[in-house]
Amino acid sequence: MTFNTHKEIHQQPRVWRETYQIILSRKDEIKSFTDKYMNDGYQVVLTGAGSSAYIGNALECALSETRFRGARSIPTTEILSCPGIYFNASSKVLLISFARSGDSPESIGAVKAVEQTAGATAHIFITCNAEGELARTKRDNILCVLLPPETNDLSLAMTSSCTSMLLACSMISRIDEIENQKGYIDTLSDCVQKAIECYEPSLKEIAEKSFKRAVFLGSGALKGISEESRLKLQELSDGNIMCAFDSFLGFRHGPKAVINKETLIVYLVSPDPDVRRYEMDLMDTIRKQGRYISTVTICQQPTECPETELMVDLKLPQGFPIIYGCVSYLFVAQLLGYYKSIALGLSPDSPSADGNISRVVEGVKLYI
Repeated sequence: MTFNTHKEIHQQPRVWRETYQIILSRKDEIKSFTDKYMNDGYQVVLTGAGSSAYIGNALECALSETRFRGARSIPTTEILSCPGIYFNASSKVLLISFARSGDSPESIGAVKAVEQTAGATAHIFITCNAEGELARTKRDNILCVLLPPETNDLSLAMTSSCTSMLLACSMISRIDEIENQKGYIDTLSDCVQKAIECYEPSLKEIAEKSFKRAVFLGSGALKGISEESRLKLQELSDGNIMCAFDSFLGFRHGPKAVINKETLIVYLVSPDPDVRRYEMDLMDTIRKQGRYISTVTICQQPTECPETELMVDLKLPQGFPIIYGCVSYLFVAQLLGYYKSIALGLSPDSPSADGNISRVVEGVKLYI
């Protein structure tokens, strides 16, 4: 049986190229809009819920060398419930909303909450659904960036939607030099396509192991990617696999207690050699303690790592920008979740057998 989830994981390299062409074709419009508000001192806030929030968490670090340096990630769920904590009448906010459907109550509510609380607001909607409420909202202070229709994933889990929205924002942050970014997107797409083809059988074997817990570790922008990775495996397994995430150094301070003999550990290794020193130390400590069932290590270039069951070498060139390179790690958790779902007798497209979670969140009452 062919599942949408599998197709949507595999289509990512292609839709990333299409996303680049969309951003390139709108360069002048995007530059004019962002210049207007950035030059007027607006604070960039990245927002979304679930996977869309984790995009912001990764980008908060990854955008440090772009025009969006200092961007703050605040989930729609926090903005909606506690807007006064973050904004007041003196706030000038450029809110970048990530939304696959654009119809979730929090996405719509957060926009209203910011406009009611902040002194001045503008919006960039990065969305995958032309028919969603966000995409259909038209005002002078709104720029809507609609991604290729295939990114509006049909399955419950966000895969191509998540990575494409992250890349779209990364490209917008470098809109002044967007023509020069094509080589990066082509390299990223080629390397990930080859990595999926190379490592999918091994990831299937890992997923079929009898682990009951999983931990994803990453530093900087890769901590946000580890957060999204955690969600992919947990939701695709319908919560049968309880998952955690953390930074490498943060994991030492108590969270490491989650590891036992039924734990899969996935290391998202930094391309920065200075950061990697700390990561190698923790990996070596965990290896010596031996409290796990299996380990997977993901790296952008070949590196000397402590012994691991599966080394996923992404083969991205040295110095590859983290704002693009960070998405290359996500297919690992996507495939682990996909094959674990099948191993558990679930449908990857709709793994929540009792309807505990749904593709678009329902039942949220807006009090604004």
